[in-house]
Amino acid sequence: MTDTTKDHDPGTAPADLADIASDIAAAAHEFIVAVESVASAQSPDESISILLLELSALLAAGAPLGAIVDVVPDERYEPDAGYEPDVDRLRQALRTLLGPADEYVEVFDPYAGPDVVAARLSDDLADICSDLLHGLAHHAAGRDLEALWWWQFSYLSTWGQGASGALRALQSLVTHVRADLRLSAPIQE
Repeated sequence: MTDTTKDHDPGTAPADLADIASDIAAAAHEFIVAVESVASAQSPDESISILLLELSALLAAGAPLGAIVDVVPDERYEPDAGYEPDVDRLRQALRTLLGPADEYVEVFDPYAGPDVVAARLSDDLADICSDLLHGLAHHAAGRDLEALWWWQFSYLSTWGQGASGALRALQSLVTHVRADLRLSAPIQE
């Protein structure tokens, strides 16, 4: 791979990275709108299907962030992205909507050993939205490289793992509902 983050006007991204930034911004916006819509809904069954589709789409859109070279922003320090949205109301609305289906367990890092950890869909979804919103603030300010750096960093360190764990949980939940299987209690830490 070639390093496409150099030899460009400061503050702007090379064309190929600008395209990726636009794609990620569109996917992030669509995901956030869908999660907010689900959080205000009254039907958990329909919400699970929507979240399954939206998380799948977000992970597909985010995959290039793990495949491209490391994005290096022009500035050494991150410019202020402005107001940090509070996602706690979103988290609580999702927790209420999902009820007992909110909690699940997963193997945190399949290469580090079989440690099983408890997780919550509401936490994963709210944290993903927070990370995406941070990048969207940079994108809206015209700082595509900064947005891409943030999305790539957070994809590799937080929201990519959170989204894939939540996707596995949602897919399992759909299976349980369709097969009329009971949910087991999550493993206590």
